[in-house]
Amino acid sequence: MTVTWEEAGWERLAPGVGRCRLPGWDCTVGLVVGDGSALMIDAGSSLAEGARLRTQAQALAGRRVTHLALTHAHFDHVLGAAVFAGATVLAAGGAGEVFERGGEELRADAVRNGLDPRAAENAADVLVRPGHFVWGPTVLELDGGPDVRLLATRGHTAHDLVLVVPGDPAVVFCGDLVEESGEPQAGPDAVPSHWPAALDRLLGLGGEDALYVPGHGAVVDAGFVRAQRDALATRFGVS
Repeated sequence: MTVTWEEAGWERLAPGVGRCRLPGWDCTVGLVVGDGSALMIDAGSSLAEGARLRTQAQALAGRRVTHLALTHAHFDHVLGAAVFAGATVLAAGGAGEVFERGGEELRADAVRNGLDPRAAENAADVLVRPGHFVWGPTVLELDGGPDVRLLATRGHTAHDLVLVVPGDPAVVFCGDLVEESGEPQAGPDAVPSHWPAALDRLLGLGGEDALYVPGHGAVVDAGFVRAQRDALATRFGVS
């Protein structure tokens, strides 16, 4: 039995498209629903959080999640992925190495940021390696749903994945290339020299009228993304 976005605690952005802000790290996850498919965007920070998201997504879509796209390999976006059994898991090309060696790194980072150590260990032990990697501009054809455009780029990490859902309005899931609730975080795996150009490409795909969903915080418009692009260029000394 399906429920409304509001009943599930989600924000509806366009027909068949919504997102949810998670407690703790204010991380955003997304959902795109088709007649015969359901695409989840990011998976939460633990197996318990992922399980809650799976239940909500299934209620919203009226079916199991068929696809899971991971915007980048940070713990608050990927540690819930193992609960989405049977889903096709996608990530940016090159991220496979991060997932192969990254269980311990993700666990340690999660604990440093306040996740319960046992929850972090349990999730890291069953860390899911994506089965499909996006290298160039790609279209994901959802059964009975929109053709979602995928872009692999770099900035927040070396392997960021952006998803553009066409429609009125178009909805762009930016991952942590864009953050609204705080200054964009640039850790040791960031590629600052490429970050402004990544946002230029993102704006080119979405356009002026799109809704841009950041990895953390409220939905923003093209003007916000452009201002953040300019701030990042100044911050990192990139022309």
